[in-house]
Amino acid sequence: MNFFNENITIVLSNKRILRKWISEAIEREGKEAGDINFIFCNDDYLLELNFKYLKHNTLTDILTFSLDDEDGILCGDIYISLPRVKENAIKFNQKLQDEVHRIMIHGILHLAGYKDKTKREKFVMRIKEDYYLELLYSMLNVNDPFIEKLI
Repeated sequence: MNFFNENITIVLSNKRILRKWISEAIEREGKEAGDINFIFCNDDYLLELNFKYLKHNTLTDILTFSLDDEDGILCGDIYISLPRVKENAIKFNQKLQDEVHRIMIHGILHLAGYKDKTKREKFVMRIKEDYYLELLYSMLNVNDPFIEKLI
């Protein structure tokens, strides 16, 4: 599991715990963790990918590309627009770190096969996100900052 930045700077703390959390979530979904990359970027970078690969000319907070090479082994690239996540945190009155956690597990759930196009799919996705966020918070010391530095 890797964490990268493209055209933005974010320094994540607790990477060891985040990796453990994500691996545990994947295992609970009956899958195995393969090569998974989280790429934090800006709106322009993600907009370009969204248009190039999906022909959507809209801003989004996340794009998930599955690169599974074996059944049950999750591999993929999860692109996250930090400005969109920040906007969502404000919109939904959440801490930035909580919204970053939510969008990270959202991408993992997409890799695991969950969709969020219909009302029912969105409901199931939200229940799963909440479940795995509770798992993370049980693993984290809530006094440790998730994001040490954000520029």
